[in-house]
Amino acid sequence: MAKQPKLTDAQHARIARALAEPRRYEILRQLGAENGTLSCTAVRAEQKITPATMSHHIHELESAGLIEISRDGKFMNITLQREILQAYLNRLSKI
Repeated sequence: MAKQPKLTDAQHARIARALAEPRRYEILRQLGAENGTLSCTAVRAEQKITPATMSHHIHELESAGLIEISRDGKFMNITLQREILQAYLNRLSKI
């Protein structure tokens, strides 16, 4: 079993702020349903949002550590960082 990351108070707050936006929650849900990785184009197609709005939401999720972006030329793939999400959920469950 991999060691779970320990979140700082600042990281925990950043994740909470990122997840407070319903669209970001839906993006994470979509990633989880697709084994954790999707192209940015596939996510945007289901979310029906503009590229600028998508970019903003992706930036917020990446800043919170909930996703990782990999680039292949002009294409981007988004990967859910399950261990970070699980660390957040574990800490939240102790309230």
